[in-house]
Amino acid sequence: MKPGAAARFPAHGSLRGGLPGRVTWLMTRLMTRLVQGLRPWLLPWWLASLLVASLLGMGGLARAGLPAAYDALVVEPRIGSPGPNGQPAAWEFDLRPAQQRARREGRRLYVYLGAGDCAYCRRYEAFLAAHAAELLPHFRAQYLLVDLRSQLSVLERQLVLRTEAVHAPYADFQRSIGDQRARLLVYPSVWLLDAHSGLPLMQMPAGAGTFQTVPEQLEILRLEQ
Repeated sequence: MKPGAAARFPAHGSLRGGLPGRVTWLMTRLMTRLVQGLRPWLLPWWLASLLVASLLGMGGLARAGLPAAYDALVVEPRIGSPGPNGQPAAWEFDLRPAQQRARREGRRLYVYLGAGDCAYCRRYEAFLAAHAAELLPHFRAQYLLVDLRSQLSVLERQLVLRTEAVHAPYADFQRSIGDQRARLLVYPSVWLLDAHSGLPLMQMPAGAGTFQTVPEQLEILRLEQ
């Protein structure tokens, strides 16, 4: 497939700030109140919140992300401070170390943006885990997998992506690299990037949940339509 051509798969995914994110927030608040109510004089708010985070992690959030077998480079966000007028804090993902490593290894970048509270992300990750024997040789031959870990509550203007050539919020970043998915932030999302230029090797569908069969995933890895 020629660079710049669009992969023709139907779009699936979760819009940022959707219902799963609000449900997770509500569960966190309710569980925090519950834990504090058990021993309020022993559990300050920060310790109660820590316990809640642990409980939620045991419920599945801790397992979010690409399967361990894929040996992905995990990139956690650098979270800034809220703006002076209440603007939400930026979540910045720095892809420069991944670019440098991919060049050293002679590979391309397969950048995966998932959210800890995204059902479509878990579906795609489960697909990769179930078909690791068939897919891993193709990933390892050409790609460095990069796992960006976000949340559905993160807005387009909060999500900042940085390569060696571009440093901008999601929509501006997409326009700068010529990616057609600048209108909406959808989870999960995947970029296939050249490690030297940081530009897309092909246009991708919105929502990596569209790769639901091994042949479809292999077509993407081979840059085929």
